[in-house]
Amino acid sequence: MHRERAPSLKHVAVPYDSDRAFLDLVVPRVRTALDEDRRVLVINRPDRLALLSEALDGDARRIDSRLSSAWYGHPHRMLAAYHEYTRGRPTLVVGEPVWTGLSGPRIQDLIRYDSVVNAALAAAPSVMMCLYDLRHVPEPVRELTSVVHPLVLGAGGETASGRFVQPHELVLDGDDAPFPEPGPGACLVRFTARELKRLRQSVGDYARTAGMGRNLISSLVLSVSEIAANSVEHGAGFGTITMWVEERDLVCEIADPGGTLDDPLPGYIPPEPESPRGYGLWISRQLCDRVQMRDEGGVLRVRLRLSLDSPGSS
Repeated sequence: MHRERAPSLKHVAVPYDSDRAFLDLVVPRVRTALDEDRRVLVINRPDRLALLSEALDGDARRIDSRLSSAWYGHPHRMLAAYHEYTRGRPTLVVGEPVWTGLSGPRIQDLIRYDSVVNAALAAAPSVMMCLYDLRHVPEPVRELTSVVHPLVLGAGGETASGRFVQPHELVLDGDDAPFPEPGPGACLVRFTARELKRLRQSVGDYARTAGMGRNLISSLVLSVSEIAANSVEHGAGFGTITMWVEERDLVCEIADPGGTLDDPLPGYIPPEPESPRGYGLWISRQLCDRVQMRDEGGVLRVRLRLSLDSPGSS
């Protein structure tokens, strides 16, 4: 008996080089999705949203729209928002970050999360079209477009990417390099299971002295506490926290001499709702500006960054 294939994610790169090409590639697919009763979400700059709205005419009222500057401002929260929006209903998402003006680390994070989408939303009955305006996209991003998307859409239709790499196999520049040494004046605190409360106090005091606003200190303390508790329960049972300020970022490194990176996508995939575990890194990636991990010489290092100048930090 023939078994109907379960819906799954269709993740498509859409490079274009003119306003006309943008409309020719997007408008027919938005109309088709609306005819199929899919939810449609378009994420773009105001001028692009206006151009698409004019082309769609009355159908524009049937789509959801978000600004790129807000949606892509924090890559992990973006992933969580995608997960929430696509849950349980056929969806078309048409998205385009603004790449110009972004720092190297932020570009790298957006590329990585675009790759992680393939695993995190694999079972979602959704089509995701990721647009790339070739007139403005930086060359490193352009080079990786076909690496993080299984499909590429052009004037002739969709083709499979021969360069696609699974998310857990993606290696970006610097991924294999050891962490740089902590900055000058770094503060080191040791912890065991009995000292987690004192650890939270130490992190909070350091952040406060560094000038972090009280509404962000709780986010940092929770993130550090979750990872330290995981080290106690599943690692060596003890570890160290090293804290310093670097270019207006407060950096916390949790070192666990008994930890390992056995999850190929640690903290990137949302835990199942009924699962009692797996929330620590998922939460920390949402609360912090950046989370990086290295397994160096049998010591698992997790670096958390949170800007002292983040919005609402006063």
